[in-house]
Amino acid sequence: MSDTPDQTPSADRPQDAVRPGAGGRLASALALYTVVRLALVVVIAAIIYFVGKAAGTDVPILVAAIFAVIIALPLGMIAFKSLRLRVNAAIAEVDEDRRRKREALQSRLRGESGSRP
Repeated sequence: MSDTPDQTPSADRPQDAVRPGAGGRLASALALYTVVRLALVVVIAAIIYFVGKAAGTDVPILVAAIFAVIIALPLGMIAFKSLRLRVNAAIAEVDEDRRRKREALQSRLRGESGSRP
């Protein structure tokens, strides 16, 4: 009787852990995308600030930052499409893993056997 509980979880583990590290891939893809988008805002703000200085106008840093955010929002989505698609794929992968684990848990709670095709 003690063999049954030990066999059931080990039989479910390969099916539950379809792709180990999906959360890590999501975190790294999201961190890279965030850093690149923030760098774009900083570069655009610097361009606005220094172009204003070169033109003889004093542009406050806050105003340059606000305009940089407004400009960088659509520009970042276009310029960094591959990074955005990588984040979306990682999110879908994490969601799929979570769905499979949830189904396996629901199956075990209903008392169904661990054998699946």
